[in-house]
Amino acid sequence: MRPFPTSLRIVVIAPDSLSPDGEDTQEIEQAERSRQLRISLLENGYNVIAVLPTDTFLDERIAQLQPDMIVVDAESAARDALEHVVMATRDERRPIVLFTNDDDTTHVKDAVAAGVSAYIVAGLAPERIRPILDVAMARFQHEQQLRRQLADARSQLQERKVVERAKHLLMQRQKLSEQEAYGKLRKTAMDRGLKLGEVAQRILDVADLLG
Repeated sequence: MRPFPTSLRIVVIAPDSLSPDGEDTQEIEQAERSRQLRISLLENGYNVIAVLPTDTFLDERIAQLQPDMIVVDAESAARDALEHVVMATRDERRPIVLFTNDDDTTHVKDAVAAGVSAYIVAGLAPERIRPILDVAMARFQHEQQLRRQLADARSQLQERKVVERAKHLLMQRQKLSEQEAYGKLRKTAMDRGLKLGEVAQRILDVADLLG
């Protein structure tokens, strides 16, 4: 697989405890792990443009920064962190990679369904970072392509339904054959530089207006 450019603009979503209480061993370990993740990203040449907490302003900050990818550093609160990130990217999807040391994988299925491109447990070794992010980006792009294809297919199906309705309306009101009605729709579309579906929808709109 051809690697993606390491100049990807990455936002890291990290725990709030980046400056932990000196008495809290768990916070110290979590902060050190988060620091190692950012170091690994930088050592691999990635552009870490911000480190953000999972707070109520996350969606606004992501919208302002417009990152290419979001990397989530989470521990036992992985589900809560993911909910914040997924909500923050609901209007403009981005590849999401989650790194965690929590070996409870019961949330993996929900995470993938929510849009996480990669869910990595204990995967902070520097040599693993680039292939993980490459695969996540490739998967995200493939899923986006499938979404576009599905949307196109739905749009085409809807357009065919509209054309069929307009065609039968012309057949009924102007006593045309099916071929004549379709030909009239096509000619009107060509003469006016419109799509067939647009002409059909206008005919239906006028018919509804006039009753």
